[in-house]
Amino acid sequence: MAQAVIGAMGTLLPKLADLITKEYSLQRGVRGEIMFLKAEMESMETALLRISEAPMDQPPDIQVKLWAKAVRDLSYDLEDSIDKFMVRIETHGRPDKSHSFRNFIDKSLSLLTKGKIRHKIGIDIKDIKSRIKEVSERRDRYKVDSVAATKPLGPTIDTLRMSALYRKATELVGTDEKSVEVIKMLTEGDMVSQKQLKVVSIVGFGGLGKTTLANAVYEKLKVQEDNQELQFDCSAFISVSLNPNMEQIFRSLLHQLDKHRIQNTNEALWGEEQLIREIRTFLENKRYLIVIDDVWDKSVWENIKYALIENEYESRVITTTRILDVAQQAGGVYRLNPLSVVDSRKLFYQRIYDMENKSPPSQLVEVSENILERCGGVPLAILTIGSLLSNKKGRAHTLEYWSKVQKSISSGLDNNHDDVKNMRRILSVSYSNLPPHLKTCLLHLSLYPEDYKIATEQLIWKWVGEGFVKKEQGKSLYEVGGDYLDELINKSLVQPAKFDNANQVCSCHVHDMVRDLIISLSSDENFLTRIGDPQPEYLPSKIRRLSIQTCIPEVVNQLSTMGLTNVRSLTVSSPAFSLLPTLSGFPVLRVLDLTFCMQVDNNNWKDICSLFHLRYLSLKGTSITRIPKEIANLQFLQVLDISSCTEIEEELPSTFIQLTQLLLFHMADSITCAVPRWMCSMSFLFSLSIKLETMGEEDLQVLGNIPSLSELYIQVQKPTQGRDKRLVIDNAYPFRCLKRFSVKGDTMELKFARGAMQSLQTLLLVLDNVHDTFSQFGDLVFGLENISLLEHIVVEFPFDEEDSDEETQMLRNVVQKEVEMNQNKPILTFTQTDAVDEHAEEFIKRFYLQLKKQKIETFTQYLDSLGN
Repeated sequence: MAQAVIGAMGTLLPKLADLITKEYSLQRGVRGEIMFLKAEMESMETALLRISEAPMDQPPDIQVKLWAKAVRDLSYDLEDSIDKFMVRIETHGRPDKSHSFRNFIDKSLSLLTKGKIRHKIGIDIKDIKSRIKEVSERRDRYKVDSVAATKPLGPTIDTLRMSALYRKATELVGTDEKSVEVIKMLTEGDMVSQKQLKVVSIVGFGGLGKTTLANAVYEKLKVQEDNQELQFDCSAFISVSLNPNMEQIFRSLLHQLDKHRIQNTNEALWGEEQLIREIRTFLENKRYLIVIDDVWDKSVWENIKYALIENEYESRVITTTRILDVAQQAGGVYRLNPLSVVDSRKLFYQRIYDMENKSPPSQLVEVSENILERCGGVPLAILTIGSLLSNKKGRAHTLEYWSKVQKSISSGLDNNHDDVKNMRRILSVSYSNLPPHLKTCLLHLSLYPEDYKIATEQLIWKWVGEGFVKKEQGKSLYEVGGDYLDELINKSLVQPAKFDNANQVCSCHVHDMVRDLIISLSSDENFLTRIGDPQPEYLPSKIRRLSIQTCIPEVVNQLSTMGLTNVRSLTVSSPAFSLLPTLSGFPVLRVLDLTFCMQVDNNNWKDICSLFHLRYLSLKGTSITRIPKEIANLQFLQVLDISSCTEIEEELPSTFIQLTQLLLFHMADSITCAVPRWMCSMSFLFSLSIKLETMGEEDLQVLGNIPSLSELYIQVQKPTQGRDKRLVIDNAYPFRCLKRFSVKGDTMELKFARGAMQSLQTLLLVLDNVHDTFSQFGDLVFGLENISLLEHIVVEFPFDEEDSDEETQMLRNVVQKEVEMNQNKPILTFTQTDAVDEHAEEFIKRFYLQLKKQKIETFTQYLDSLGN
């Protein structure tokens, strides 16, 4: 699954195992050759993993890197061959229950076709076998298994870290205020808590200045030694780093604490346990101050904690870490935020001009502000870019040069400056510490434009479609992907941008400096190719993942000169779609994201339905008006999003049921229909959004019997005429796996009885009209006390002139009472929206639809249309 590290190995090896164990009637000798391929590829996977573990400042030599690239390419090509074989076998293996003479002829032709297919896979495997033998010989020749490292390229990571301890005071802009905050956390509390050992953990991503801040606090507290009452008996500052030598750390700690210590002749023989005992004995009756810098693992902190005796002498410990759960385990968390705009500007100009209160000439003010915006308040980035523009380096203070530097930031393209390389290496330690599957997921974020707010649901499903997410016992693929994202957030590599009412991250973003790093790494590994601004200097000969973020014809037209037959993932921004080659030119495409590409219409279905390898297809907000029966060709499709396609009027074709692998199907704001009865046979369907004209018992019966359904979003267009009693959901509608349920309509027509939705954790009720709900049913009783596992409930309703204050207050009171009666004590949130906003949203939708009808794609075209 970790394709950035091991190519397609994670998905390839299980497929090779299937070919060996399942009955595919392979030609004689082919099964044995597949067993050989599997053994060789497993061995190469082990070597790739070992190579990936090399320290970032001591990378493998160039020959080993080239060998690793060849193996990854080989794994992709082999998986493509196997997938083509599987697609052809599946296509010609569909059952036909008729017994006509024509069917007899078709079956005979199918057998001949299958014979040709098996012959072709045999030829492909022999070709790949010869390539594997050649790669294996190179492995021995280059001594890949020893992972020969080059000499460190410039200063080591530890050297760069230590430089933070010796920053000039003039460079510590913004540190004073933050050090006061940390000291307050260390000293506040009552008399009893003051006596106890207190720990504060400074947490934030690389380059924010955690070490600098910890050192500033450390030095301030040590100065208090002049005051007898505040004096610490001993102090120490130790750096742990990514791969700590614990004996060495404890020995350093002991010698810093006991500066007058006489060397024990046996000390060199002491192990961890003896060193811990010595430290504890020394600290037993002392007030101590210790900084433990750069902790990466909870187990390392627990190990160090054994040495820190908890006496009653007001001892204090400061830790720094990039990982949130390490900070939480250590003690009071201090989240280090980026510098303010004022402090960023001060630090930037101070670094450039080597003096305080100096500003750039007027012609450089705007570009300097743009640079600071890109740096995002990260001291490491500000100091790095400032050094590129520094007087000391003889840089020309011209608009042209400063603009060039600005464009290079967060593009991942600047590899010519030592300062930029050093900055990336500090940030890259976090990347280096990731397991392979998280490295892949992080590099995938280079897909998104700068400052883009990434919808987490879409992101996780893309990871699923790409094959990045591994199966785990007892969890869905989406839940496992959510765990991956949580880990990246926990490690401060991805930042939450917005939380939903259940306190789940619903959008996230990547800091520009982290984005710069992953774009650089992605380019080095040929993981993903971006066509856009800034444009990479060269394009690889084989492209696996392609993101087109520009509509400049001369840029996009480069695609016609590139080999696109190996592209597995394609993401296109709306204006660029019309410049694309035909989609049939991407034969092994697995992920296709055409979200809000208005130029996509029914004419594109033929090409789309020929992309037999598709796992992920987003046509959200496009101009399609129907779903063809040929959609059934996409036998491996897992994710299909056709929401916000406002002109779809036809119902789903009956062939849709053949999409047996479908995990997500979103069609809200698109098709208005009854729930097809066959939908309950879609055994893997995990997430469904659907728009109903009205909601009836049969709809609930079908939805309740979809066996794996975990997320359901229902939009009801209008209330059912004549209905004066609510639909009661009880255990007759199983909803066995449903954890998240959202229902939106003019009125709330559902009521929950005892035993309803026994797995439900989050419920969102959206009432467009409280008055109509009360008028239709005579009450606002929903039975929320009967949902036994409910954790979060959100009730949303608009400000509306028809809704009296009395009715809205009644709604609040009834819901509040029902929630209080619920034994699980769920968290309740009321959200009152502005009806004007809803009308504005509806106007925007209609306006957008009108633009699509007129084939207007840009604002300039819209202005031109007004002139006509």
